[in-house]
Amino acid sequence: MLVLSQDSHRLPEGVLLRESHHRVADGVASALDLVSAAIVRAEGAEAKAVLNDVASLLHGHAEVHLMLARPQGEALVDAAAHVHKLGCAMRRSRLDGMRIQLIFDTECVPLQSERCWRLGLIVHDLIATAAKHACFDARAGEIKVKLTRRGALVNCVVLDNGSRSVRSDAGRRVRIDNDLARSLGGRIEQGFGTEFTSVVLSFPLTERERQTNWGMATRRMRLTRSLKAEAADTASLTPSAAVSHQANHPVAAKPDPKPSDPLGQLFSPPNRMVAL
Repeated sequence: MLVLSQDSHRLPEGVLLRESHHRVADGVASALDLVSAAIVRAEGAEAKAVLNDVASLLHGHAEVHLMLARPQGEALVDAAAHVHKLGCAMRRSRLDGMRIQLIFDTECVPLQSERCWRLGLIVHDLIATAAKHACFDARAGEIKVKLTRRGALVNCVVLDNGSRSVRSDAGRRVRIDNDLARSLGGRIEQGFGTEFTSVVLSFPLTERERQTNWGMATRRMRLTRSLKAEAADTASLTPSAAVSHQANHPVAAKPDPKPSDPLGQLFSPPNRMVAL
């Protein structure tokens, strides 16, 4: 007689996550269909405008849900692009309505898709927590995300300009974020001030990620040397030749410097900064 153990019917974790994702996605899609139909039937500009706002929020939540889906495969993913897309979706689904600006200062950091997904889960939770619990008083709400690589270590900082006094003790969320950080081989540290709260996630690159990032850094250094050599050649030309050279190789004008602010001091100019 064949006896089946309880574990013989257990589905792999990945299958359950994908099934859960599809069910939530189907539910959001059904809600969007209902709202779209209500927009068609609605009478009056005000009612249509309200329903359009609801549809926009649902689209934003659908995008966030899509970005948080567990990936398949082992390809390398640019963590900066992934986090930026996630932030755009969060802005549409939540932050715009709360009048909170989301700013990214990132550099390209290729990560394995599974590890990039875990990083996205942490960043999503930290942004959502800051938006929910930060007290901005009369200040314009700002949440800033900085992603950098220093050698074989990745640092991700989520910083807001809200006060700490009214923040709730979200113990369960902190434990989950710490567990995700440990799964990356890293850790999370928090800092508080009268007008800011910062969370720093640090974790090491894997050997495959390290080799890819080192290759990119090497190519950037070669490009920088080439540009410096070209600039030196241009400087050594006669005035008339230099004018002709610059006409054939236009140089982009430098933007006007922005006024400094306390939060902005944590962001380095060489990185890409995007305000959403």
